[in-house]
Amino acid sequence: MALVTTNPTMNEGPLFAEVDMGSDFNAPTVRATVVQASTIFYDTPATLDKAERFLAEAAGYGSQLVVFPEAFVGGYPRGSTFGVSIGNRTPKGREEFRRYHSAAIDVPGPEVDRLAAMAGKYKVYLVMGVIERDGYTLYCTVLFFDSQGRYLGKHRKIMPTALERVIWGFGDGSTIPVFETPIGKLGAAICWENRMPLLRTAMYAKGVEIYCAPTADSREVWQASMTHIALEGGCFVLSANQFCRRKDYPPPPEYVFAGIEEDLTPDSVVCAGGSAIISPSGAVLAGPNYDGEALISADLDLGEIARAKFDFDVVGHYSRPEVLSLIVKDHPTNPVTFASTSTKTEDKTK
Repeated sequence: MALVTTNPTMNEGPLFAEVDMGSDFNAPTVRATVVQASTIFYDTPATLDKAERFLAEAAGYGSQLVVFPEAFVGGYPRGSTFGVSIGNRTPKGREEFRRYHSAAIDVPGPEVDRLAAMAGKYKVYLVMGVIERDGYTLYCTVLFFDSQGRYLGKHRKIMPTALERVIWGFGDGSTIPVFETPIGKLGAAICWENRMPLLRTAMYAKGVEIYCAPTADSREVWQASMTHIALEGGCFVLSANQFCRRKDYPPPPEYVFAGIEEDLTPDSVVCAGGSAIISPSGAVLAGPNYDGEALISADLDLGEIARAKFDFDVVGHYSRPEVLSLIVKDHPTNPVTFASTSTKTEDKTK
């Protein structure tokens, strides 16, 4: 493991980069980095500045692909209840949602333009976890950008977990993309979506080779899921999580960690990271890191995908489609459709 110190202008402390240099250099290789760092909560411009510092550091290290954690832009509201109980919402909770909504971003929008410019500036493929604002509904979303500074598309989390369902909407089958790029086929599933077998199967069927898993789960058992997905899908798995201390969130009473606030100090770790990179054979190439904010990197030998799928191709020679099959409804599920819009669309196709 190599210690990489930050640029003096970053003022963010040391970044640890772990790189497997034992790849077969007769096959294509991609240097990938997962960023383990905290949001600057309620301050989206400052968070974007921080993202650029980490992106510049990763690019300087030779990374071609950089993956950020779930909800990095907009923030993961860990510990918050938004004043919700069954049958009741509090004025303080409504105000908390207003502030959270204000910190989210529109897609497309100026923050997306800035992220695209960053990807182009540093010549990297960028996978970024954001809180997306669509009117007054929020989505936990992953955005994809290519190394030319182009926005490729997004994945919306289709199944928020537990109390997340109070603050986030549900994605649909129209945003489960896998993008074919010169560095491999990129896709993403967010946090506990990764435990949904049918969603994973849909991604495997689209040929995902570099499977990004931005998350908020820092438990050691999360590593078992990441290793299983790598083996099951015959793909590289890049899991990126935030590393947060209590002081990375606003102080009480402005922001309260429900049920545990009295036990926390400013330096208490509230999310321990655990970011990692796993190979298609199940080997841990880098991480898991529980030490602090970090850049965690590995060289991905893309030849390993074919070697792994020789043993097991989940949607190929191991699929038994005459016995088991899956139908994915991949059209948008819009609540309102305007006839005039539909007519204009039809006219353009004539």
